[in-house]
Amino acid sequence: MPGVFRIASAFTLAAIFSPLAAHAAAPLEAYGKLPAIEQVQISPDGADVAVVVTNGEDRELMVQHLADRKLTNRLTVGAAKIRLIQWAGPEHIVITTSRTGVQGGLEGPRREYFLAFDFNLSTHKIRQLLTDVRNGLTSLAGMPMVRKVDGKPTVFVDGIYGNEGGELSVYRIDLDRDTSSMIQEGFPQTDAWLLDPNGAIVAQTTYDDRDHDWTLKVKAGAGWRQVKTIHAELETPALLGFGRDGHSLLVREFSDNAYHYHEVSPAGDWSEPLPIPEGAAPIADPETHRMIGVGGLAGDDERYVFFDPADQKVWDSLRATFKGQRVSLESWSTDRKKIAVKVDSPSEGPDYAIVDLTTRQATWLGGAYDTLKPEDISPVKPVRFKARDGMELTGYLTLPQGKDGRNLPLVMFPHGGPAARDEPGFDWWAQAMASRGYAVLQVEFRGSEGYGYDFLKAGFGQWGRKMQTDLSDGVRYLVAQGVADPKRVCIVGASYGGYAAMAGPTLDPGVYRCAVAYAGISDMRSFVPWVREQSGKESRHYVLRFIGAKDTSDPVLSEISPAAHVDKVNVPMLLIHGKDDTTVPIAQSRIMADALRSAGKPVEFVVLDSTDHWLTRGETRLAMLKAVVAFLEKNNPPN
Repeated sequence: MPGVFRIASAFTLAAIFSPLAAHAAAPLEAYGKLPAIEQVQISPDGADVAVVVTNGEDRELMVQHLADRKLTNRLTVGAAKIRLIQWAGPEHIVITTSRTGVQGGLEGPRREYFLAFDFNLSTHKIRQLLTDVRNGLTSLAGMPMVRKVDGKPTVFVDGIYGNEGGELSVYRIDLDRDTSSMIQEGFPQTDAWLLDPNGAIVAQTTYDDRDHDWTLKVKAGAGWRQVKTIHAELETPALLGFGRDGHSLLVREFSDNAYHYHEVSPAGDWSEPLPIPEGAAPIADPETHRMIGVGGLAGDDERYVFFDPADQKVWDSLRATFKGQRVSLESWSTDRKKIAVKVDSPSEGPDYAIVDLTTRQATWLGGAYDTLKPEDISPVKPVRFKARDGMELTGYLTLPQGKDGRNLPLVMFPHGGPAARDEPGFDWWAQAMASRGYAVLQVEFRGSEGYGYDFLKAGFGQWGRKMQTDLSDGVRYLVAQGVADPKRVCIVGASYGGYAAMAGPTLDPGVYRCAVAYAGISDMRSFVPWVREQSGKESRHYVLRFIGAKDTSDPVLSEISPAAHVDKVNVPMLLIHGKDDTTVPIAQSRIMADALRSAGKPVEFVVLDSTDHWLTRGETRLAMLKAVVAFLEKNNPPN
């Protein structure tokens, strides 16, 4: 989709289920390129739509008038990583980007820091926010917030006042005058603020790193009134927004081995837990910011539940329009009469559409992978099996097109996190490997999120142990079903999945014919202290829970470090890492590569320049994919 995005009228998307003739596989570029569309945001008045599209390595922001489909604005942002776009009235779009590096005024290692820009649609000019603040940073401490002050859309941002070691403070941005002013200086322990629809600060939370106490405070005149304090060493409560009535505060906290959502009244009354299902997240009204429903992935289903029956009827009707496809909410107008949705079709992959509830018409904006044809997309189906200890596990199996599903070469493809999950539907990496003739299995191993706290808790202390054997149990299940050839199985993963790929040949040998790790963790003895230095609270969460270590000197760190067990490796391994990775340092792959070479084991090591942990550059994303597929085809030929 070079230069522009398409828009064509349609109301339903026909799924093609007829048998497909044999064909040449699509080029890897079709899978490995950046998605053609990355974000879609409808203007508050519903008149326009802003879309982030990619053109090769560059990203562009395009604005189109929906009535006549005229392109009114176009901004080329180059290789910048756009994390969020937000309308601030009809004439401004706030663009949040991130960069890898060290910002002036900060000390320490390279990190990902966020910047915000205002794109004025009338003047076609772009300006970075917070550049005029004194004794503060230009980087953000949270995503921008759009509110109405005296009827005028106004942007508020959390920033750091006082440079390194400063306080989390709130700044107000006058977009027309291009000025910033601090409206609330932070306190030493403030970690979050909440603003009402009119831009008034109504609540804050604090966290004491020494005593591990989280406190909710509400504005009371010129001061603050403490509502509740919760001792939270590992699971810190979160102030999410406003409750259903628009006045109560919405708080998520952990107690009794479960996550609960509560509405907190202005008087400080704490409600009983709300009936919000596992995996769901609150949905806020775009104007009042009150919670009007919840939505998210529950099991294999994208489920939305609205409190108003009229809202629920609208969503159910919309889902029926795209029957058999996964539909997720992207954005909507203030009156919620125009809705942008992402529609993931089993036969055509993810596409974006705008539904006008007044005219009952839908318009397609375009596909995320628009160069792929239906015959280039392999079918995905859920699988269920038992681990060796009897635990029920699930996963997703992608089968290559044109194959009978018997005795296939298999790629085990574990997700990152580990407290994360795979999702049903189109996965560009899994689809690329399937297009080369491989069955691809993504296992929701114990410790994955989205399946209830008991399942998450089952992963505590199982990093490199049962979390690892859950993967090989999935392999054995497919072998027993006749789907996979036990002699042709490789493991490929990124981040924690990269750790699992390294752990396969070292901690659970004899299962895999080869292994590929992107941004993997090889040496827990050095990684855990590094994470603790980066984020003390996060290190407690992983060290004391998933890893099961008492401290950074615990011998268990060596026991579950792949680099400490390279003597067991008897298969070729490929390690890939980006130089700009600030989540897992490239040193982790270097340690593994050096250990394998010293032991005389076969290893290839690919270093990607200017690449972060998330592969947000198209050039290096494709380079990674080509290296992986070439390695698989060499060491585990599909035919």
